[in-house]
Parts: sequence; C-alpha cells; structure tokens
Amino acid sequence: MDQSNNTDISRRDFLAAAIATGFALAVRPVNAQTLIHTDTAGIVADNVRIPAAGAMLPAYMAHPEQGEHWPLILVVQEIFGVHEHIKDVCRRLAKLGYLAIAPELFFRQGDVSNLKDMNEIVSTVVSKVPDAQVMSDLDATVAWAERSGMAQPGRLGITGFCWGGRITWLYTAHNPEIKAGVAWYGRLEGNRNGLQPTYPIDIAGDLKVPVLGLYGGADSGIPQESVERMRQALKGKNSGSEIVVYPDTPHAFFADYRPSYRKEAAEDGWQRLRAWFAAHGLPPA
Repeated sequence: MDQSNNTDISRRDFLAAAIATGFALAVRPVNAQTLIHTDTAGIVADNVRIPAAGAMLPAYMAHPEQGEHWPLILVVQEIFGVHEHIKDVCRRLAKLGYLAIAPELFFRQGDVSNLKDMNEIVSTVVSKVPDAQVMSDLDATVAWAERSGMAQPGRLGITGFCWGGRITWLYTAHNPEIKAGVAWYGRLEGNRNGLQPTYPIDIAGDLKVPVLGLYGGADSGIPQESVERMRQALKGKNSGSEIVVYPDTPHAFFADYRPSYRKEAAEDGWQRLRAWFAAHGLPPA
C-alpha cells in the first residue's frame, strides 16, 4: 500500500533534526553489553510529520511490511525524547504486528537530545511542557494514523516510560477510545502546577481503561508508599487496572542502554505488556 497517497502529508516529508539520531547525549556512553537493537527486516520504519495544533509534530513510526489497518500503539518517550531506545521499542512492536508511533512531545519547547545534564533537560524543557499540549498532540497522532488508513479505528493502546509512564496513565483517562495502557515506572504523585495540574493518583478513582503499571521496588524516585497509595486508589474501581512491582529493581529497568537495566524484570514486563494488550482487545494483526 502506498500510504503517502492516503495522508495529507508525505511520510518522508520530515525535519530530520527533530528526531534524535542515536542516543541522547545525557545517556552516553550507552551500555553496549546489554543494548538491544531491533532491525527493520519485515517492517517499515520511518520519521514522519503529523499536523497538530498549527504545527508539524515530528514522530517515529514503525509497522509491519505486509498488511494494513493495524492496531495502533502510542509509544510515549522518556525525558530524553524520541531517541534510539524509543525508536527501537516502536520496531519491537511492529515486529509483533502493531503500528507503533512515538511523537516527539517536547518539540515545541526544545530539543533535549543535545543536552548533557538531566537537571538541565528537566528545568529548561520538560518542566515547560503543558499536559494539555501533550494530550492534544497524542489526539492528533491518533487522528492522523486513523485518517491515513494505517490504524484500525477502535483498536488503540498506549505505553510509556518514566515521564511517558505518567502520561500513559493520564492519557487513558483523557481518551475513551483507548483499549488498554501499560505504564512503565511513571511518577504517580508530585508537585502540581498550572502546566502539570494532575497526577495519576488524581484520576485513579475515575479511570475506566485498564492500565498495567510496572514499577521497581528499589526505585529511589518513586517510593513504594506512593505505589501502594495508587494501588489502593485503584482497588474496587471499574478500570481493571493492576500494578506489578519487581522487588530490588531500580527505576528505568527496561532501559537496556543504561546501567539500570534488569534483564529478568524487563523481559517479564515485555511479556506482560503483550499479554495485557492481547487480553484487552488489542491482539496484534
């Protein structure tokens, strides 16, 4: 299928600089011993631009080489932007039979890929990204994918990591079309402000979409007390959400390019993601 004929913009019409090449400077050098690289055999992977609120939103997209109308999984970045690890996750999902799209949700506020200090990334870019903007850009991504004919309407999921884990919880509450979400070590509570007024704990009681939360028991940034409060807030509600905690496991345990990577927990989490999506109306094509 020639998808460029079915979209308002060509898939190859993009700003290359808007999507990171390789890994963000803040995480280099990467841990080469555990790094996973997923090739493009049998899939199509490309940078794209998506019309969103008067701008062209850069994104990375991957889908199977054969077929069409795939279930769509939104992939939400860490604080390091859509760098190689997030792109690789998209390719892994495409290998399974999904259309995976990771929009660059910081692009209006700045390029984090060339910043070396994590505190600088947060203070100069991430802290300035409004939740409302993120929700709108994810809405635009879904609309574009469905309008193109690539995404099968009604078969939509989301997964995200760290910063993207929090967004995963929030977007499942925002978009009633979502079938299921998988949030990897996303912050559940925090300091609210005008740009980020809501945390997952705030929407837990009203959540109607099943979310699987994957957390590390030794995550220094997300205390177990916070995880337990979220678990209790979800208990007895209608979403069917669950939280899994891996004991003695740090933050970012899925990030195979970092020293925090824990192979057993990462592989178990990935299998749980696959089973969660399949059990909630999102089996791969």
